[in-house]
Amino acid sequence: MASTLDSYVNRSVCVITSDGRNFIGILKGFDQTINLIIDDSHERVFSSTQGVEQVQLGLHIIRGDNVVLIGEIDNELDSRLNLSEIRAEPLAQIHH
Repeated sequence: MASTLDSYVNRSVCVITSDGRNFIGILKGFDQTINLIIDDSHERVFSSTQGVEQVQLGLHIIRGDNVVLIGEIDNELDSRLNLSEIRAEPLAQIHH
């Protein structure tokens, strides 16, 4: 997996964690256990009753054992989203 992440460095990524959180930011680095460093980051908090809240975080570290999914973001498509109109149930935490 680490060799695949090399192509994501300095690109916008979305990271979903095992506790159901959704982080967006620029992948700046990672290590062999997939600990991630993302910059210019924010967390998107989903709600079924109101729009998506974006919590600014700046430079953020995500533990590798908490990462479920990493994907590249299409910035052009993402900028066209009207997050205030999106309603969705938050992701549930993964239970082992």
